[in-house]
Amino acid sequence: MIPSQPDSPELFPVAIAAADRVARDIVQFELRPASGLELPPFEAGAHIPVRTPSGAMRQYSLCGAPSDPGRYLIAVKREAAGRGGSASMVDTLQVGATLQIGAPVNQFPLDDRARSFLLIAGGIGITPMLSMALALAEDGSRRFRLIYLTRDREATAFLDQLASPALKSSVTVHHDGGDPDQAFDLWPLLEKPGSVNGQHLYCCGPTGLMDAVRDMSGHWPASAVHFESFGADTAPRADDRAFTVLCRKSAHEFEVPVGQSILAIARSHGIAIPSSCESGTCGSCKTVLLSGCADHRDMVLMPEERESHIMVCVSRAQGSRLELDL
Repeated sequence: MIPSQPDSPELFPVAIAAADRVARDIVQFELRPASGLELPPFEAGAHIPVRTPSGAMRQYSLCGAPSDPGRYLIAVKREAAGRGGSASMVDTLQVGATLQIGAPVNQFPLDDRARSFLLIAGGIGITPMLSMALALAEDGSRRFRLIYLTRDREATAFLDQLASPALKSSVTVHHDGGDPDQAFDLWPLLEKPGSVNGQHLYCCGPTGLMDAVRDMSGHWPASAVHFESFGADTAPRADDRAFTVLCRKSAHEFEVPVGQSILAIARSHGIAIPSSCESGTCGSCKTVLLSGCADHRDMVLMPEERESHIMVCVSRAQGSRLELDL
């Protein structure tokens, strides 16, 4: 049972049972139910929404085995150039602290139709893939291969776990040292479409890796290719500028500075806007755009929606002013 919270009915408390550094700038948190409650079950590929100590909502993939119902495991990479959510997790959370989280959501499930799996992970993208590998190894009825690409050993999470007897024979870990000439050659794995042998492709990692895999798997059946992203790039960009937002309904007008979102500034003016992920992936904060040209940074809006809507958690203005239906 998930208890209701007066301010956020979708969230419930968990306790930090362990916090372990598993790679450079990556900490794994073990979450246990608070007050004797049971955690909702999850399947490989699922994520949970987390209210970080900074107050920002973030989504983190569950990286533990789904067969372990008593705890959730998440791994958080500290993003120095981010908006503070990951930094507040890594820098401030200690064993015994309490977090507010939501029930697991799975938009990246293992396909029941697949006979085998090719899992490609880059960097922190290993988190959902580890859960998948553990579930597939435990089940034993479908083959898989996991390719895990990182810069160096120090940046590589879960090395001991991936080298365990249950996973070792199915896992390839490759370090490129930041040198493109040392990059792992994925083409031999992707040249033959998965439809030939019932194989499905799963990829999670940096944008560059996912773009490369998309290019190399364009001849695969769309139903056999699956991508997961940790959200839009929310770090400030070199050409970001402050801009003004006029809210027609509430008659508020305010400036959105560099490093702050429309959503955050609107809230500071008492304007209530539904939101969940705050990373441009869930669609909760979709807002009607009345005038102005948006700099879209979300991963939700369809091309035909971009002239009339904006995701206020991550997107900005291309010019000096936006008018929104708020």
